[in-house]
Amino acid sequence: MPSQVIVNADDFGMSPHTNAVILQAFQAGLISSATAMANMPAFAAACALARQPELLGRIGLHFNLTQGRPLSQAILAEPRFCSPTGEFAFALKRTTLRLSRRERAAVEQELHAQWQHCLAHGLVPSHLDSHQHVHNIWPVGEVVARFARSQGVPVRLARNLGRNIGPVKHLYKSLLNRRLRQLSGATADYVCTPADLKAGLAPAHGILEIVTHPSALGGQDFGDAYLPTGESLQSLVEQQLRQTQRIGYGAVPRLVES
Repeated sequence: MPSQVIVNADDFGMSPHTNAVILQAFQAGLISSATAMANMPAFAAACALARQPELLGRIGLHFNLTQGRPLSQAILAEPRFCSPTGEFAFALKRTTLRLSRRERAAVEQELHAQWQHCLAHGLVPSHLDSHQHVHNIWPVGEVVARFARSQGVPVRLARNLGRNIGPVKHLYKSLLNRRLRQLSGATADYVCTPADLKAGLAPAHGILEIVTHPSALGGQDFGDAYLPTGESLQSLVEQQLRQTQRIGYGAVPRLVES
């Protein structure tokens, strides 16, 4: 079993329903961390919930470039990121290796705006990840990781456990994760989904992050978008990680400076 596990719920702030489920999952002891979407309709309510004792210091920023409207101006003029109507319309391929200087500056500006929006609502993010894993695209990941280091917070690695990760994808993820570690200064060691955990892929050591999207099953039980309908995320985590300490990203040690 890993030495410690972060059970992170993405999409905090997306909707009142998502907020309610994530709060319940914290209160039930299922999740130990969440990341908030600064440009979504229920973000202000999520920040208010984040002041509750169970959530304090355990909410990061779920950097969003794919849904809703941006919080900054420059990115509106970039057709690979926004539509003419002013909404995100993300058009980067997963294999994109380069942004123009103007695109990179626009992504940096939007990341800064979403971070500042958190601070303006009294939320100091504990770490950084991204909606629909856009920071797994190399040049976006570099922007996110450098910003994470500047703020002194960890960043999520690309998912590195899974039986559907073939040789080419494995090589790309290994190189990207090495770069994210180098630039950010702090990460967990492994990242997986509940489906990977179900497949028995939990590592034998290190810090593991499980990326979750909890759904309510009724009572104090929860499902997840990565699991078959009606299957219990709560039972899966308890069975697979019964003796493993659950932590937030605030407990992840910084790497030795290079």
